[in-house]
Amino acid sequence: MLYTENLEEIIFHRHEMFESDEFIVLSGYVGPKPIERLQYLPFHSKIIYGMYGEEGIKRPLHNSLIDIQNAIDSVNIFYSNLPVHSKCYVWRSKGQIVHALIGSANFSKSGLTTPYREILAETTHDTFEPLNKYIQKVLNNSVSCLELDSTQTIEQITTVESECLLSLLGPNGEVQNAAGLNWGQNPANHTNANDSYIKIRTQDIKNYPKLFLPKQVNPTKLDGRGRMRRHNDSIEIIWDDGVCMDGLFFGNQTIDNVIYPKQVGSFAHYAEMGKYLRQRLNVPDGQPVQRLHLDAYGRNTIGVSLLSEGVYKFDFSITGKPKETTGANKEITVLEEEIAEMEAGRQKDATRSAEGRREKKRQRQN
Repeated sequence: MLYTENLEEIIFHRHEMFESDEFIVLSGYVGPKPIERLQYLPFHSKIIYGMYGEEGIKRPLHNSLIDIQNAIDSVNIFYSNLPVHSKCYVWRSKGQIVHALIGSANFSKSGLTTPYREILAETTHDTFEPLNKYIQKVLNNSVSCLELDSTQTIEQITTVESECLLSLLGPNGEVQNAAGLNWGQNPANHTNANDSYIKIRTQDIKNYPKLFLPKQVNPTKLDGRGRMRRHNDSIEIIWDDGVCMDGLFFGNQTIDNVIYPKQVGSFAHYAEMGKYLRQRLNVPDGQPVQRLHLDAYGRNTIGVSLLSEGVYKFDFSITGKPKETTGANKEITVLEEEIAEMEAGRQKDATRSAEGRREKKRQRQN
């Protein structure tokens, strides 16, 4: 059998068809979200990140995998020292393969949820033994993710070429009232006031074509006019503070006759990102976000960069970034500066007065 869609559900329910006590994934690239889901399987799982031997692993992704490894006893994560780009999904019983799928789909949200982009196929019984030997060879040349320290991961150095700054402001320089971070503030269209998305502008796509890929046609879904719909691509988001969430590129915009996504948000609940960002901005749950909140926080952009295939880092940190002084904050800052100048002037006057008194005292004594 050959499979081209619903790959994630096929993988996570395959054990129901065969008696197995172990699940092994060998994947060129991996994402944290499918690995987290392994905790619900009724046996132990091993995950091998194949391309570590050639490309290493960026620190934010490594830290997320470490957190999963420490939290889930039934999962063991390995990094292959051999550069391996293959994708193998193997179910074993007492050390022997009882079922296997191989193909092009990485063990990530992006690799498993985009219809027709990747495939997986069942292997025949005569391949079980050589496949078992192949996987054992890779395992013998792999290390546990726990064996790496920070010096053995790749420090992600973001540059203007690798990190796209997505603005949280509208065209008028303010946070939009019923779009963007405040998408859910329109009660006519949404049931959750925290629903949010981040706008992807035409220039963002033109400047960073490797970050924002064209949308694929989904031939199994038609719109109201009988035309094939474009598929919304699932991604995995790792925030600068280590929080992970499922994400989605959605909406349509045409650039040079190619359809690209127009927004990015959390999935399957758009409110997850909105609630998360409100917590970081100290905005009460369900309340609108305003420009003054972003000014007080210190930035009005989110840096987007690629960690691995389908796995993105979203940076909302303010470390090393000067706090903006616009709007209400600018007035407060100017007032503080005026007060400081007045205080400094008073101190200088007091110093001069004290020096004058001491000089007069010395003259009298003489």
